[in-house]
Amino acid sequence: MATPRSRLVDESVTPWYHCISRCVRRARLCGEGGGHRKAWIVDRLRELVGLFAVDCGGFAVLDNHLHLLLRLDSPRASAWSAEEVMRRWLTLFPIRNAVRSP
Repeated sequence: MATPRSRLVDESVTPWYHCISRCVRRARLCGEGGGHRKAWIVDRLRELVGLFAVDCGGFAVLDNHLHLLLRLDSPRASAWSAEEVMRRWLTLFPIRNAVRSP
């Protein structure tokens, strides 16, 4: 059973977290000759860091896994209005109509 983030993340202990995502069954994160996919992952990481109250201290994109060193910034997120939170969320997940176009 999954553990709630409120029990996993405690900023009073540390705002820094080392996050890892791995591929399974000998799969490759970027496939064969996936240099362009690594660049896409780096660009996407920059986009997500700009949208959320998280800073990236470092990262590594390897063949079958990804390492991120992230710092949470709760004071910055607390300063956002509800409209700002909604704007950031809709930037990532735009409302779509019945034919799935934004």
